[in-house]
Amino acid sequence: MSLSPEILQKLTTIVGEKYIFSDQETRNHYGHDETEDYVFPPSVVVKPANAKEISEILKLANKFKIPTTPIGARTGLSGGALSIYKGIGLSMERLNKILEIDEQNLQVTVEPAVITQAMREAVSEKGLFYPVDPSSMGSCWIGGNIAENSGGARAVKYGVTKDYVLNLEVVLPNGEIIWTGANTLKNSTGYNLTQLMVGSEGTLGVITKAVLKLLPKNNHNVLMLVPFYKAHEACEAVSAIFRAGIIPSALEFMERDAIDWTVRFVEGISVTIKPEHQAHLLIEVDGNYPEILMLEAEKILTVVEEFEIDEVLFADTEDQKNALWKMRRAVGEAVKSNSIYKEEDTVVPRYVLPELLAGIKSIGAKYGFKSVCYGHAGDGNLHVNIIKTAMSDDNWNTQVPMGIREIFELTVSLKGTLSGEHGIGYVQKNFMDIAFSKVHLELMERIKHVFDPNNILNPGKIFPDDL
Repeated sequence: MSLSPEILQKLTTIVGEKYIFSDQETRNHYGHDETEDYVFPPSVVVKPANAKEISEILKLANKFKIPTTPIGARTGLSGGALSIYKGIGLSMERLNKILEIDEQNLQVTVEPAVITQAMREAVSEKGLFYPVDPSSMGSCWIGGNIAENSGGARAVKYGVTKDYVLNLEVVLPNGEIIWTGANTLKNSTGYNLTQLMVGSEGTLGVITKAVLKLLPKNNHNVLMLVPFYKAHEACEAVSAIFRAGIIPSALEFMERDAIDWTVRFVEGISVTIKPEHQAHLLIEVDGNYPEILMLEAEKILTVVEEFEIDEVLFADTEDQKNALWKMRRAVGEAVKSNSIYKEEDTVVPRYVLPELLAGIKSIGAKYGFKSVCYGHAGDGNLHVNIIKTAMSDDNWNTQVPMGIREIFELTVSLKGTLSGEHGIGYVQKNFMDIAFSKVHLELMERIKHVFDPNNILNPGKIFPDDL
């Protein structure tokens, strides 16, 4: 849709001429995220400075029924920030301050455009710890993490974003500004609007401030890389580690191609990979007492030695640890640099990971596509990168969607679901019928209608096209 000169003038009055953009280059820049090669430029990009300006923008959008899409750092992988109906692209980038680090109550108050890693480092300087660490934490923003309920490597021990959100300032689609909860660790007062907002993908309200829980910082960790001769045994070892009584702070799975491609893609990483290695587990334990961590590491070693493994690499220095984490976090980029791809975000109970991996490979063989799998195995969260390579465009557009549907059907049959941390957004919405009944979906749509009766806020996301 195009916006009238009158609407554009009203938006200019709200934010100032310096912070409204309608040129094609800027619109294209804000019209994509990291989801495949999709580009959906908004009709106009607006950059408000605070909740009051966002309130005025949404009042205007609600009155004239203008689609409005909150836009964060655009690191998402499900198309959540795409302006598929054009309208207003609401860039949150000017709301980028850490407002308070409360060392007494172990809390931090931030605006949505604070970079996740920057906040982690700021609280770390105070001896505090924010555990949520998405692979893109050096560029993603806290607001997007909350909107998508982001996870990361350390979710296996510490949980995901939702476990750290205490209270949110939110602008509703009608322009009203509310706080959703309280700055307390316990709250059984009414419906939990805070957790309703977390993971709602910008469809119910625009987050303008967040109060997050912090933890005391652990001072030590042990990191090891375990090569397996059989990929399914690497998956089997995941559950075995937990059954042995160990809860790692991170437990990551990477199959052979994931590491091969990443080592070629990223400079400064030296990992010996033999032709016989089919997968690796990257395992970390953390805490304050090195002697206890070494005992836990030895216990893990005893567990994995029950499988066919090669020599385990223990990271002896911080540089070596950083190199291994750099390798893991770069896998997605490395895969993307090799081929056109689609990334799915499956999650199952961790005990059935071997069945999921085997099923994905079988489905790929059936439909003629290659996949590269990696992810947060300790959570049962497996990222599946489907690679185009030499597939024809016709097969890519017809066979692959059928294969993806079968992967999700397999995932749900294993008591899993469609997304562990990337969200549904635009690209997964038409698979929602696999995970949810019509009753489930209608309940969700009614919740959306209560908050946003005119469907102006991030329309076209989460709900199937035919609902």
